[in-house]
Amino acid sequence: MRNQWSAGTALSVSLALAVLAGCSISTHKDSTGKDKDVDIRTPLGSISVHKDASDAKATGLSLYPGAELKQDSDEHEGSANVNISSPFFGLKVVAARYRSSDAPEKVLDFYRKDMARYGKVVDCKGGFSMSFHHHERDSEVTCDDHHGADRRYQEELKVGTENNQRIVAVKPNGSGSEFAMVYVRASDERTTM
Repeated sequence: MRNQWSAGTALSVSLALAVLAGCSISTHKDSTGKDKDVDIRTPLGSISVHKDASDAKATGLSLYPGAELKQDSDEHEGSANVNISSPFFGLKVVAARYRSSDAPEKVLDFYRKDMARYGKVVDCKGGFSMSFHHHERDSEVTCDDHHGADRRYQEELKVGTENNQRIVAVKPNGSGSEFAMVYVRASDERTTM
C-alpha cells in the first residue's frame, strides 16, 4: 500500500513539474516601470491581461464622437483586454471607460443605433451587470440578471447572446456623461473563439 501511494505521489509530482517546465510568464512594463501587460502560457492554456488597451474597436463598437478615455484614480486608463483560453473553455473580456461632455441620453441614442447591427438592443435600467448564463449561451441577452448590479450606472444597453454580448453602461458625470463599453465572449469545447 505504501509503495502505491509513493508511486502516485511521484506521478503527481512528475506531472506538476512537466506543466511547470512548459510554463512561461512574460510581463511588459509601461513608461513608468509599472507592470502593464501579463501573458501566462502553460500546456493547459493561457491567460493574457493587457491593461490600458484603449482601442474601442476591440469591443466591436464605434467610439462616441469626441469621447475621451477615462483615467482611473491611480493614473491608469480605465480599460483592459483579458483573454483566457484552454482546451475546455475560453473567455474574452474587453472593457473601457470613457467620458463625454454630452448628456447621457445623447450617448445612449448613439449606441442604440450603433449596437443594432448586432441584433435587438435591450435597454436595462437601474445598474450595470456583466453576467452571462453559460447553459443558455445562444439565448438573447436580457435584463433579468440585475441583482448585484453596479448602481452607479443608471442605464445599460445590451445586445447579442449570453455568450457573445456587447454592453454599454452610461451615467451622468457633471454636465456630461461617463460610459463603459464591454465585449464578452465565452466559449467551451464545443465552440471556438
